[in-house]
Amino acid sequence: MLVLRHRMFPFVNFASGVAPFLLLAGIIFGAFNLIGLGIIFFSAAVLFQLVTLPVEFNASNRARKIMVAQGLVTHEEERGVANVLNAAALTYVAAALISVLELLRYILIFTSNRD
Repeated sequence: MLVLRHRMFPFVNFASGVAPFLLLAGIIFGAFNLIGLGIIFFSAAVLFQLVTLPVEFNASNRARKIMVAQGLVTHEEERGVANVLNAAALTYVAAALISVLELLRYILIFTSNRD
């Protein structure tokens, strides 16, 4: 997953910066091809977020293990640390969910305007 994520990054970085402008220009000018292109670019950013989810959960798990192994956290504190790190990873889940819903909204706008 990590290799896929690194290979996607340059395109996703470009796509996520351009997508809002394409969507806005498409809506303002009634250019459905710009809206469609904006949706495709935004989809790449959403896919990147979904690919990132397992990486983030793995990073939280590794961080907890390292903190215990280094003696930074006692075994009594480990459960609390795990809860905090899981909560941090869940922020990525929330962001991905919002992005998926926003993508669905753009798709609905696109398909309703075509009729």
